[in-house]
Order: sequence, then structure tokens, then C-alpha cells
Amino acid sequence: MKRIHYSWIILCISFFSIIVAGIIRSSSGVFIDPFEHEFGWDRSVISLAFAISLFLYGISGPFMAALIEVLGLKKMMVVSMATLMAGILLTFLMNQSWQLILIWGIIIGLGSGLFLTVLSPYVANHWFEKRRGLAVGILTASTATGQLILLPVLAILIKNYSWRWAIGFILVLSFIMLAMILIFMKNSPKDVDILPYGLKEKREENQTVQNKNPIIIAFQGLMEAIRVKEFWLLAGSFFICGLSTSGLIGTHFVSYCMGFGIPLVTAASMLSFMGVFDLVGTTISGWLSDRFDNRWLLFWYYSLRGASLVLLPFALMKGSITLLVIFSIFYGLDWIATVPPTISISRQIFGVKKSGIVYGWIFASHQVGAAVAAFGGGIIFKVFDSYTWAFSIAGMFCILASLFVIIIKKQGINVQAKQDLNKVKL
Repeated sequence: MKRIHYSWIILCISFFSIIVAGIIRSSSGVFIDPFEHEFGWDRSVISLAFAISLFLYGISGPFMAALIEVLGLKKMMVVSMATLMAGILLTFLMNQSWQLILIWGIIIGLGSGLFLTVLSPYVANHWFEKRRGLAVGILTASTATGQLILLPVLAILIKNYSWRWAIGFILVLSFIMLAMILIFMKNSPKDVDILPYGLKEKREENQTVQNKNPIIIAFQGLMEAIRVKEFWLLAGSFFICGLSTSGLIGTHFVSYCMGFGIPLVTAASMLSFMGVFDLVGTTISGWLSDRFDNRWLLFWYYSLRGASLVLLPFALMKGSITLLVIFSIFYGLDWIATVPPTISISRQIFGVKKSGIVYGWIFASHQVGAAVAAFGGGIIFKVFDSYTWAFSIAGMFCILASLFVIIIKKQGINVQAKQDLNKVKL
């Protein structure tokens, strides 16, 4: 019987780690109403806490990538999961809005940073020589898989018991995942005396980065990236990506549905239904990114997402569950499908070694957009007593993102890829 390559075991551990971190982060949508009713906090204040979380976990990405180079992958995963557990435990004790901001804005925001930003490209780049796009697609899809399985469970626990039961359930999952990381996770293929999946011959690796300050490493990567036009185009499109996904849908979709009389469990089930199709769509997107022009993939992803967001308010106004299901399928296929092509373009432009940190900065712009939508959605709701304008504006921005990615020059990418290849040979 052929032995399973350990890279696939690392992929599995990373997959489930991202699931746990993803459900912790995305659970904010089902906690808005319970926190508002129990503590009497204004929805804009609650949205601010979740917006800070989105911003911090995004902006921490490049520093997490640099810390992995210095401290190692396993240690960073242990510290990050332990930080998430600390935030969940402290949630039981909070009773002031500033505590919500501290716990869910800062602690959970920083704790989820590694898992939801650079872990996917790092594992794909360092543990896989072949099937990188597929590996990124699988790992990226895992954030939605957590919603698929667990958001309805959290909603049922909140409805039948209280939000504290839901928090306790998440705490148990994070403890189990911490134990799995401690037992099975490894820093690199050489720790188990193997080569990355698909690599036939050993190659030399530069380890001098381990002696540098991770903050310096992160900002050096940024200084190099900002000189390249494609970085700004990718960062701008990813800002809109974050604005139109985790910031808006992930934070406000459940509350938006409830405003039209749709029950909590049904709304959460719709969000998890998106996760079913996002798992499929993002995995396929990873497969496609290995075979087709990534610019055109992104163009169609953003265009179709924009169309679906503009149509969502009409589905809710008509009160049609059928149209809402169609939206969930259509939007779900496209939710995080943008990640594998964006990572692929980043790798082609900046090379395997630098792309982790550079993608960290690109993803930071994603989370700035998410934070803008999470907080801005709360403000728009407060002013208009409706989320309709928030979703319509996000749809129009997606059309703009499709124009950003299509003007990236294919020849420029190929030239950069050849230059990186020549550097590796030298």
C-alpha cells in the first residue's frame, strides 16, 4: 500500500485549524442580536468591535508570515490557537462594551490572524511543489466549511439555550484543535525527512532570514512590493473583496435577513448553505488557477459577485426563500474563489520566497475593506434603518474590482516569473 505523503497530513491539520479559527471569526454574525438584547449595546458599537477584529487579523498577516520564518510554523499555530482560546474564555466574563472591543476586536482579531491570512499560501508554498493551486483552494475553502457545519449549530444553541452555550461549544473545538496541532504539526518537510510533495531533488534554501527582526522583514517586503504596479491593483481588488464578503455578508447578512422576518436559524442556515458551495467553488478555483489565466478568473469572479449583491435586496424585499437560496448558491460559489488566483499572481510576480509576506500585505488591504464594511454597515443601518444601501454599494464596487484585475499585464507577470526563476538558478 502506498504511503500517504506527510504534506497531505499537514494540509489536513491546517484545514481543520482554519475551520476552527474561521468559525470563531465568522460567528460574529449570529452574536450581534444576542449581545444587543442582553447588554443593551448599540449595534454600531458591536459592529465596531467586529470591524476592529477584521482589521487586526488582516493587518497582522505580513507580520505573522515574518514570525513564521523566525519562530517556525508549529509554534506560531500553537500561540495563535491559545490566543483564540483566551479570547473565548474572557467572553464569559464581559459585561461592558469596551470589554467586547478588547476581547472580540483585539484578542480574537490577532489570534485568528495567522490562520485566516498567510497559513494557506505558506503551507502550499513550502509543503507542495505540485498541486499548489489545489492546496490553496482546499485551505481557503475551509473558512467557509466552518460556516457550513457550525453556524446553524451555533444559531440553534443560541435560540434554545443562550449565546454562552454557543461560546462554550466553540471553546471545546479550539481545545481539541490545539491538541491536534501539538501532536501532528511540523515546521517544514525536513522535520520529517521528506521533500515537498512533487519535488524530486533537494534544493538549497536560504535560512538567513531567521536571524532578522520579523517587523523589519515584513516592512522590507512592503517596501519592495509598493514599487510594483500589480501590487496596488491586487491590493485594491482585495480591499473590495473583503468589503463584499466577510465584512458585509459575514457580519450583517444574518441581521439583514432577520430584518425581513426570516428567523435566526434560517438566516444562519442560508449563510452556511453558501459555505457548501464556497467549498466547491474555491476548491475548483484552486484547480483552475493552475491551468488558466488568473486575471480572467478574477474578472469573472468579481463581476458575478457584484451582480449577485445588487440582486440580493430584491430577493429579500419579495420575501422569496427560493430567490434567497439561488443567491446563496450563486454567491457561495464565488465567496472566496478569488483567493487562489490572487495568491497565484502574487507568486508569479514576487516569487515563492517573498510571496508569503507580500500576500500578507495584500490580504491586509482585504481586511481593511472588511473592517470598513463591518463598521460602515452598522452605520448605514443606524441612519437608514436598513442594510439595502450597504449591499448595493458593495455590488457596484465589485464591478470596479473586476476592472482592476483585468488591466494587470500578462506579459509583465511572465517577465517577473522568469526573473525569479533565474535568481533561483543562480
